[in-house]
Amino acid sequence: MNNIGLHVSIAGGVQNAPLNAAEKNCETFQMFTRSPRGGPAPEISSEIAKEFKENCKKVGIDKYYVHTPYYINFASNKARIRNGSIEVVRQELERSSKLGVTALMTHLGSSKDYGHKKAMDLVVAGLNKALMGYEGDTLFMLENSAGAGGTVIGSKFEDLGYIMKKLKKFKVGICLDTCHAFASGYDLRNKKAVHKTLQQFDKQIGLSKLKLIHANDSKTELGSNKDRHEHIGGGMIGKEGFKNFIQHPVIKKIDFILETHHDGQELEDMNKLKKFRK
Repeated sequence: MNNIGLHVSIAGGVQNAPLNAAEKNCETFQMFTRSPRGGPAPEISSEIAKEFKENCKKVGIDKYYVHTPYYINFASNKARIRNGSIEVVRQELERSSKLGVTALMTHLGSSKDYGHKKAMDLVVAGLNKALMGYEGDTLFMLENSAGAGGTVIGSKFEDLGYIMKKLKKFKVGICLDTCHAFASGYDLRNKKAVHKTLQQFDKQIGLSKLKLIHANDSKTELGSNKDRHEHIGGGMIGKEGFKNFIQHPVIKKIDFILETHHDGQELEDMNKLKKFRK
């Protein structure tokens, strides 16, 4: 059975994240280990790592996830950003491993500086560099994008499949964001649409690579290429879509993380998914 949870705050230190998750009745959780906007990463000492793991054990959560910062761009024409992205992804993998994190996901960047083919080659080269020699236990995942502006990399399953094939010597999975998929033209509004989208995923990437779901409804229509998260059932995917998605045999064992707006309704979103799961 899937675990369902939220992205939670690390205010006061990462060791507080499991307690924040338990307070909201999460079965799993996602967090940043540093500011998503930039700046130096706070140290994760052995004492902090120990306290984090003890708190996870205390609240009974044994699977949890980390998201890399938002500024990652493996295809930037600025060497500082490109090399910084490689360095930060590797740092986050090592930091996550220290905390016993299940998996780390990242966005890939934009093709606006070079065009699609060159950008894809830069992404592959950057990821190879970030993963080379990594021996930690935290799984690395690529997240699909909404394809904003027609340049954000990873909106098409075939692009993710291409990257995955180039990284086959490493253990890499996929985090599928429902809003991003819908915005990229992959329908999820009913049983038939869910089945077709998952068939396409299997053909281009392989369903064995699907390791986490970011569960977000979409404010905008199918194929809009706009990354606008909406509360579950309040957007264009709708309740029927999420119900059929979470009950699909392939999805039943994959964890769900909600990234809907934290305005109190995110708890209702989580409860809806728990009900749909049954």
